[in-house]
Amino acid sequence: MFDQMPNAQPQFLTVGEGEAVRDIAIIVRPAQAGSDAPALIWLSGYRSDMSGTKAVELDGLAAELGLACIRLDYSGHGLSSGSFRDGTISRWLEEALAVIRHVAPARVILVGSSMGGWIALRLAQELARQGGPKLVGMVLIAPAPDFTSELIEPNLKAKERKSLAERGYFEERSQYSPEPNIYTRALIEDGRQNRVLDGIIETGCPVHILQGMKDADVPHAHAMKLVEHLPADDVVLTFIRDGDHRLSRPSDIALLLSAVKGIVGSSTGRPIPA
Repeated sequence: MFDQMPNAQPQFLTVGEGEAVRDIAIIVRPAQAGSDAPALIWLSGYRSDMSGTKAVELDGLAAELGLACIRLDYSGHGLSSGSFRDGTISRWLEEALAVIRHVAPARVILVGSSMGGWIALRLAQELARQGGPKLVGMVLIAPAPDFTSELIEPNLKAKERKSLAERGYFEERSQYSPEPNIYTRALIEDGRQNRVLDGIIETGCPVHILQGMKDADVPHAHAMKLVEHLPADDVVLTFIRDGDHRLSRPSDIALLLSAVKGIVGSSTGRPIPA
C-alpha cells in the first residue's frame, strides 16, 4: 500500500519498546498507479544514510520507471533517533524489517551497499523464515557480510583489543569523515550471531554484486567468498577494475542502475533498456 505523497519529506516509524524505542526516518516514493513491478528498498552502509549519492540515484531511477522506492535511516544514522553506539546488526535488521512490514509492498528488490549488503542477506533469511513480501532480486554494492568477524576482528591491534576490553569500543580513523569510525564490543559480539558466511545462503532470487578491485575497506576476495556461499542462486559478479569502496562515480552509478534495471526487467518479464 503506497499512499504516501511522492516527495522527499520523511515519515517516522517507532520501533522497539522501553529504553530501546527509536524513531526511524523513512522516505517512500509510491509506485505509479497500476504498476505491478517490485518496490526498490535501499539499505545503506555503516555510518551512511538515505541521502547519499547512490540512494538518491536509486530513487531517481524509481521515479523514471514508475517504481516504488523505500529508503530508511538506521537508528543513530541520518534523521533517525537513537545513539549510533547502541547500533548492532540485529538492531538495524529489526528496523529494516519493521519498515518493510509497515509499508507492505507485495514484491521487493533489495539494494544494499557495504554493511547494507549484510543486512540485505539477513533480510532474505528472515523474510523466508517469517513470511512477508516476495524477494525477487538483490543488488549488492561492495557487500560486507560478516565484516566484524571477517575483516575487523582478525586485524585488531593490541591497543584496539585493550580499548574494547576496557572501554567497550575502539576508534578508527575514517577516510570519508573527520569523525572517526567507532566499533563497539556489542556490535562485534552481535555480528557473530548474524553470520551468513558459515553455510549456504539461499536467497531464492537473482543476485548482482558490484565490487571495486581497489576497495581498501572490503577486499574483492570477500565478494568472491560471498559468491561461494550462494551456490543455488543466479549470481552475477561485476568487478570494477579501478573502483574503490564507495562506487559513487558517474560510471559506477551507471553500472548500479543498469544492474537494478536488469533485475526489474527479469522480475516483470519486460526488459528495460539499459
